Amino acid sequence: MLISEIFYSLQGEGELSGVPSVFVRTSGCNLRCTWCDTPYASWQPEGTLRTVGDIVAEVVRHSAPHVVLTGGEPMVAPEIRDLAGELKRLGRHVTIETAGTVAPGGIACDLASLSPKLLNSAPDPRQHTAWRRKHEALRWQPRIVREWLDAYPWQLKFVVTQPADVDEIEGMLAQLQRDVPRPKVLLMPEGTTVAALRERAAWLSDLCKQRGFRYAPRLQIELYGNKRGT
Repeated sequence: MLISEIFYSLQGEGELSGVPSVFVRTSGCNLRCTWCDTPYASWQPEGTLRTVGDIVAEVVRHSAPHVVLTGGEPMVAPEIRDLAGELKRLGRHVTIETAGTVAPGGIACDLASLSPKLLNSAPDPRQHTAWRRKHEALRWQPRIVREWLDAYPWQLKFVVTQPADVDEIEGMLAQLQRDVPRPKVLLMPEGTTVAALRERAAWLSDLCKQRGFRYAPRLQIELYGNKRGT
């Protein structure tokens, strides 16, 4: 597997925000989000080829029971199911952070952290014509998201750049044809600086109160800034 980085930090997003966790970041992604904050694992995948055994050995050096498989898009990584299964066998709590474009296929998972991509994620068609088409065709897969919802504990996270995005989210939730409790839908302001996050937080927090969604801060930016290993 091509691994970008393995590090020990605090979970910065979602229902487990603040929980000490070991992160395994796979390299490679089937989408090209214009605002991606880990381009080194997505736009220009880099890393080291490592075996499942090697990855597990590094994870267990840390005492934290929580492990986060992230990316890039971890579900496109070869042997990701073997890795998740071995971590689960060792008693780790496994969170999988995924855009929900690849079916779970029975992968071991304690929390499916699903982050479907909105229209705001599409790359510039003038610079990335082919990727724009591929991204738009793939970014929202309600049938696959339903498979995740039906099989695992889950949370839905959306990256929001403007108030109109929340109307788009409402439409996507309706397409899921599932009972989706509002507090299970987490809205995160887009941004890689504290200033950008706080600017969007001013209106996004109000929208969350109006619609009943959960506002989700990005703790890693607040604590460490936008840098690797956090």
